[in-house]
Amino acid sequence: MSRVQLALNVSNIDEAVVFYTKLFGVEPAKRRPGYANFAIADPPLKLVLIEDPNGRGTGTVHALNHLGVEVETQGEVEAATIRLAAEGLATATEEATTCCYAVQDKVWVNDPNGAPWEVYVVLADAAQTAPPTDGSCVPDAPAMPLAVPTVLGAKPSADACCEPASTCC
Repeated sequence: MSRVQLALNVSNIDEAVVFYTKLFGVEPAKRRPGYANFAIADPPLKLVLIEDPNGRGTGTVHALNHLGVEVETQGEVEAATIRLAAEGLATATEEATTCCYAVQDKVWVNDPNGAPWEVYVVLADAAQTAPPTDGSCVPDAPAMPLAVPTVLGAKPSADACCEPASTCC
């Protein structure tokens, strides 16, 4: 079997494992101190999480736009929305939105470091990428359930989106 591997640096391995278990509906295949990997069957993905308490690590600032899982039907997007909300994750949905040169229905969630993930279906091709104008397909921060950092991996100040003791950021 072939599958894509995605290795992410995360600032807190425990928070990341909880989030990705909820996102993909599977437990880690391997868990070690500061490390976890998931062998996800659908979509075929090897997700590797490496704890880096300093954020996302060298070389990733401005490199990551967003992450996603493409599904085949609108029903799968709706089912993902229900499942993710039932797991306690904040979700934001978009219907018939034009992004990445395609008309799509999607649901968004953010990982514990603020990386935006979408579960989406392509409804039609589009001649233009459409708004937003910043080159990102991620909705503006007010539309998202969690703050999306301007610099992915940057540590927001305590007053940026939450109480100092909160773990939302």
